[in-house]
Amino acid sequence: MGATGPVHEALAALPLVDHHCHGIVTADLDRDGFESLLTEAEPWPGISSFDTPAGVAVRRHCAPLLDLPRHAPADAYLARRAELGRREVDRRLLTAAGTEVFCVDTGYTPQPLTTPRELAETADATAYEVVRLEAVAEAVAAQGVEPDAYATAFCTAAEEAVRRPGVVAVKSVAAYRTGFDLNPARPSDALVNAAARQWLENGGRLADPVLVRHLLWTAVDLGRPLQLHTGFGDTDIRLHRVDPTHLTDWLHLIKGTIPVLLLHCWPYQRQAAFLAAVFEEVYLDVGLTLHHVGPARSRAILAEALEITPFRKLLYSSDAYGLAEFYQLGALAFRRGLGELLQDRVDADELSLPDALRIAAWAAGDNARRLYGLPAPDPDPAHEPRPHRD
Repeated sequence: MGATGPVHEALAALPLVDHHCHGIVTADLDRDGFESLLTEAEPWPGISSFDTPAGVAVRRHCAPLLDLPRHAPADAYLARRAELGRREVDRRLLTAAGTEVFCVDTGYTPQPLTTPRELAETADATAYEVVRLEAVAEAVAAQGVEPDAYATAFCTAAEEAVRRPGVVAVKSVAAYRTGFDLNPARPSDALVNAAARQWLENGGRLADPVLVRHLLWTAVDLGRPLQLHTGFGDTDIRLHRVDPTHLTDWLHLIKGTIPVLLLHCWPYQRQAAFLAAVFEEVYLDVGLTLHHVGPARSRAILAEALEITPFRKLLYSSDAYGLAEFYQLGALAFRRGLGELLQDRVDADELSLPDALRIAAWAAGDNARRLYGLPAPDPDPAHEPRPHRD
C-alpha cells in the first residue's frame, strides 16, 4: 500500500479537476464490448483484456465498489456489473473517484457516449467542454466547401465552437494524424488552399501535414488553452513521431500566446517535463498512462514527470473513455502515486509538509482551475448540487 501520512490524507480528501476526459458508453456492454474498451489495442483471439495491468487493476480496485471481493474473477465481475445495471455501476464508480470537475472532449464518438451534462449529473459534479479541432474541420468539409474557402470556413466554425457556453479549451489529435515532426511555421494561404483541394477531393480524415499545421496555428489564434495528445495511444500512433520535443521550434514561435497542455506523455514524460521546465506556456499530465499502469506503478510515472517539472505545471486527468472504471482507477492511481511520492520526500526532510500539501492541492485541481478560469472549489461539503454545463 506504500507509505501513509498527512499528504495521503489530504489527497484523499481533495476534490479533483479532471481536465481531460471523455464520456461513458450509454449502451449495456457484453463481455466483448467491455474488454474492447479495456485496451487501446484491437481484440486478439485467445487473449483477454482482463489479463493486462488495467484489467487486473479493475478486478482489484473496482470490484469492492460493486460489493465483490478484491481480485474477483472476470466472469464474476461482469456478472455483477450486469446485475447492478449500467447506471448504478457508473454512479458508484464516478462518485468514488471524488472528481468535482470534468473537462470533456466531445469530439470522439465512435459509439454513443454520455454528454458532459449526463456525466456531471452521474457524479454530482460540474462539466465543461473541450472542442476537438479535427472534428470541427471534418464537419466543415462534410458540409461542403470550396478549397479556397476552407481556411476561412474552418476558422469561423472554430470561433463559433469555442464561444459555446461551457467551452474552456480546444484539443488537437495531431499526434494520431501526422505526428509532431512538422514544419513549425504558419503555412501560407496558397499552401493551405492546395492542401485543402487535395483533401476535399480525396475525402477521409484530416491528416494532411499542411492542414494540421494550419489547425495548430488556428488554435493559437483562438486564444484558448490547447490540449495536445502526446505519447501512448492506439495503433494510429507512430510513437517515435509523437515525442513532444518535436514541438520545440513551434513552441519558440508561439511564445507568449496560449497555454499548451501535453496529455498523457508516456513514455515521454521526461521529455514533456523538460518542455514544461523551459517554456512558460507548457503544462503536462500523465493521464491516460495512469489507468493503464494502475495504482501499482503510478508513483514511478509521476516521479519521472516531476523530476524537473515546476509544481505549478502538473495537472490531473484520467482520459477516461467509455468505462466508468477508468475514472475511478485514474483518480486512485493519481492520489496514491502522488501521495507516496510527496510523503516520502517529507519523511526524508527533502520537502516540508506545508509545501507538500500545496503541491498536492495545485496538481489535484488548482493548476487546472487557474489555467481554464474555473471557479474555486466549494468549501462547504454540504453544498447544493453544482450546476452542470454542456
